[in-house]
Amino acid sequence: MNGRTGLVATLVAVAILLWSPVAAQSSDGLTAGAGAGVYPSGTTFNGVPITGLRFGIGMALPADGTVSGQFQTVLLGLSALGQPQDISLEGEATSGAVNADGSSTFSGTCTINMGNGTPPLTGVPFTVTSTTNSLLLILGGTTLPTASVTAGSITIQ
Repeated sequence: MNGRTGLVATLVAVAILLWSPVAAQSSDGLTAGAGAGVYPSGTTFNGVPITGLRFGIGMALPADGTVSGQFQTVLLGLSALGQPQDISLEGEATSGAVNADGSSTFSGTCTINMGNGTPPLTGVPFTVTSTTNSLLLILGGTTLPTASVTAGSITIQ
């Protein structure tokens, strides 16, 4: 199993493991899923061109605003030398909700590893708005274009 396939399998396993405790908490809402998506041509993050992402979500979203869960994504980038540069993000949510339109929004802080040997960026604020077929990420002061989910699934209840 290559590195990317192994990571996707790990993300799916994490989402499944997180799904069970989330559902058992009798919360008012939840968002869970794992998969992959694509970004529009020309998308960049911190100067690195990115074409897509792999993600895992396990989030309890009670109506009182208390949130329990994690979000992980790998932005699929290309280094200045033309080599793959996977940018990994691991976030812990501190607020969120299921929105009236059926989407969910959650936010917190994350650690970002740029995948280039530099020290990870810690305490970076993030916000994710998800639908069953898209993800919109705001990382620090950068709003990425909406990524279309092309593999896997997102469940919002």
